[in-house]
Order: sequence, then C-alpha cells, then structure tokens
Amino acid sequence: MGGPARDGSNDPVASQAAVERAVADLLKALGLSAATEPELAQTPARVADLYREAFSGLDPANHPDLATFPHAGQGELVVVRDLEFHSLCVHHMVPFFGRALVAYLPGDTLVGISAAARLLEVYSRRPQLQERMGQQIADHLDRLIRPKGVAVIVEARHLCMEMRGIRKRGLVETRAVRGELADPRWAPLLALHPER
Repeated sequence: MGGPARDGSNDPVASQAAVERAVADLLKALGLSAATEPELAQTPARVADLYREAFSGLDPANHPDLATFPHAGQGELVVVRDLEFHSLCVHHMVPFFGRALVAYLPGDTLVGISAAARLLEVYSRRPQLQERMGQQIADHLDRLIRPKGVAVIVEARHLCMEMRGIRKRGLVETRAVRGELADPRWAPLLALHPER
C-alpha cells in the first residue's frame, strides 16, 4: 500500500492482499456476499487499489525532489491558487475535497512553481486532517527554502459532515500563515476567492 506495512514488511503484494482480506471481512460483517450480490466479487481488489492510490503520499518514494533556485529579488510574493485536491478524513475514512492556495515571500531561494501542487498531492494522499495538511505544507516550504513568509489556505467540503452526523453541507477554511505574511497588509492577496 505504499511504504512499509504495519507488520514491518515492505512487500506491496502482501500489503495489497492484506487490505483485500480486510475489505472482504468488512463486507461479510455487514452481511454482504458476492454469492448473493455478484457485483461485489471484485470489490475487495478495487478498494485495495483505491487505498493504494489514495494513500500514495505515505510512501517516501513518492515524495517530490523539489527544484530550488537562487533569488536576488525583493518582495515578490509567489501565489499559486485554485489547486484542487482530494483526501480521506483520518477519523471516518471518507473523502474531503476542495482547493488550496499556497503562497510564499521568497528569501534567498525560490522553488519551482509546480512545488505547491506537488506538496499538496503528497500531503493530501494519506489519511488526513485538513488543519494538519496546511501546516505540513507550510512546514515543508519553511524547511526547504526558508522564505520570509508562507501561507497555505485550504477550503474543503467534508463528507464526514455531509453524509453522517449533522448531514449539512458547508465549507471549512483553514489557514497556516507564518512570518511576514501574517501581516494584515498581505491578506487581500491571500484570498481564496479574490473576486469576492
């Protein structure tokens, strides 16, 4: 399933088989059977494939090697907005999804413009909390390029709220804002919806 299995093995085939068995056991516990519902016959394999993809961010081999470049400019804010993502809520293992804005105020180093999308992909492809995901991306950029400021704003719908419990649709916004970008003068440039 990407990365070492909990038993310490690093065999993706064994891990895939273990997930398939677990899904088959879950279906059985729910009173479902491929014998009476033939469309369930491939469900354990399909779910295992889905989780391998959805949790690919856990595999260190999938972490991007981000290109960095020297920077001699002054004060140019870099903003990448409208980045779509899908993740799975760590509490209920159901999707949350939306879009993100990643911004930084460079110091002596720039990062390639696709870095924001690559980091969002890595940190969303695991069992996740929206609040933690934004912090992880901000931390990664801080460590990598030591910017003067960084901001990660995430807006998402959570199916754990929409399809169970309160059953209400809403948008959750989280902000990880650090350094000079915490100054209110930058706020208009860090809006997810600048047109509003």
